Amino acid sequence: MKVIEGVVRTYAWGSRTAIASLRGKAVPSPHPEAELWFGAHSAGPACVVGADGEPVGSDLLTVIENDRVGALGAATVEKFSGRLPFLLKVLAAEEPLSLQAHPSAEQAGEGFERENAQGLAFDARDRNYRDPWHKPELVVALTEFDVLAGFRAPSATVELLRRLQVSELDPYLGMIAGQPDSHGLRAVFTTWLTLPEGLIQRVTPAVLSGAVRLLEEGETDFVDELRTLLELGEMYPNDPGVLASLLLNRMRLQPGEGLYLPAGNLHAYLNGTAVEVMANSDNVLRGGLTSKHIDVPELLRILDFTPVDISDLVPAVRTVGAERIYLTPAPEFRLSRVELDGTGLTQPSSISFDMPGPQILAVLSGTVEVRPIGGAPLTIPAGRAAWLTDSDPDAVVRAASSRAVFFRALVPVHE
Repeated sequence: MKVIEGVVRTYAWGSRTAIASLRGKAVPSPHPEAELWFGAHSAGPACVVGADGEPVGSDLLTVIENDRVGALGAATVEKFSGRLPFLLKVLAAEEPLSLQAHPSAEQAGEGFERENAQGLAFDARDRNYRDPWHKPELVVALTEFDVLAGFRAPSATVELLRRLQVSELDPYLGMIAGQPDSHGLRAVFTTWLTLPEGLIQRVTPAVLSGAVRLLEEGETDFVDELRTLLELGEMYPNDPGVLASLLLNRMRLQPGEGLYLPAGNLHAYLNGTAVEVMANSDNVLRGGLTSKHIDVPELLRILDFTPVDISDLVPAVRTVGAERIYLTPAPEFRLSRVELDGTGLTQPSSISFDMPGPQILAVLSGTVEVRPIGGAPLTIPAGRAAWLTDSDPDAVVRAASSRAVFFRALVPVHE
């Protein structure tokens, strides 16, 4: 059982306040801070720290590699090739992330072997598959969190395109109105992503002007969709991903609400702060809203164009005492939110865990004390996490402040 410090990732779309505030650092931060990683990813393994918060000269990846069975448990080692199969993050999006999707396990394995056979370097810019694993992911909002995710019902998209009253959209409106199913969605999306630049430069401004007019006329049904379209159009002029946003569900998660994104789901996180847990993989296929590598044929190969309702992406929740568990089919992770009340008036002041296997408890508010049975307690302030191994004894976690909130990520191999 150890205290770990997350690794900050400074991407351009990040926030200068959210992660810095969580970690008790000066605000604004010198650079946009986009993600705080708690895990054993080779690109940014969490740092092991002492009681004073100073590094002790090791990281979580090294700790695991030195004793895989002791750290992960024999079942996890066997099932996930000796790796910690999940990565837990705090994500702070000040600007939209790229429009993207992730492959299935079968697609990832095949793509990884194919690019190996082609001789592509693992760090090559045009490499799509950097490992043979899939990447399902779950986000739970900490603030209001805006997302584009999954293809909207074609009937609603037809209605939106009709209300825009943009003649440049007529050919594409005809495609989806004439075939209001996954095949029509595929046809329109494929056409938009492969439009010649000159045509994009004519169609996109006309669509943006139509959105402005529709909002000025008092549109009420598609307000968020139109505002997102205009924001993306301003940030990414002449990017086909701007048009593609018209095909996707636009949703706003409230704090505590979750969203599960399986393989093939086209999505983009737009704004807000959330906890994210994902399978420990780097496989991303991008379709726009980015300067990074885009491989349209490969993206089209792995995308699922089946229309999806927002409710289908929201995970079921099971509450056990102070623990709110988000249920997904992902074998790599299980995520839960725990809120404790140090006074014991509104919530329990402590919770006991006896689940075997590796776990990370990331504290996001207040301070918690993790006391293993028969051992000395660890004090974990907001912005840090506890690492519990398979060989650690059962533990009691109690609030060491008036209110404490932490997220618990584990491998559900024993369920």
